Amino acid sequence: MSSHTQIDEPRVTPIPPEQPVGGAIIDAQGREVPITEHMIQQACIELEKTLVTPAQHG
Repeated sequence: MSSHTQIDEPRVTPIPPEQPVGGAIIDAQGREVPITEHMIQQACIELEKTLVTPAQHG
């Protein structure tokens, strides 16, 4: 009898940064441009630059 224990952890498989992730935007010329992981990461970086720490009340 085998004592092999299977762990039910979700497997995360990274995707290439330029692979489309399932959405699209329309550019200035009206073309559909697939959204990539890289585009999402860049948008998050830009968003983080605009974050402001709330003032402490007290």
